[in-house]
Amino acid sequence: MVKTLNHVYAEVLGARFRDEKATVFYCGDDSAAKQAAAELIRDLGFDAVDAGDLTNARYLEPLAQLLVNLVRVQGYKPPDTAYQLLRR
Repeated sequence: MVKTLNHVYAEVLGARFRDEKATVFYCGDDSAAKQAAAELIRDLGFDAVDAGDLTNARYLEPLAQLLVNLVRVQGYKPPDTAYQLLRR
């Protein structure tokens, strides 16, 4: 089992952010399942980020709740809103 995509609005699945990729986190305990999920995420056009083992799934829930608040309360609009993890 892999947890992923709960922090991505469905409208974002077909959206593109210019030359940038939105980040989709995934976590799980089975390496083969995680690899399959990462490939799916990349095939959808996102940046797949391994968030560790399945115990970290609980951290993806508040991330989704924050996005819901940004969209429903603060006026951000999908498909124009998604997360991006920046790295150096």
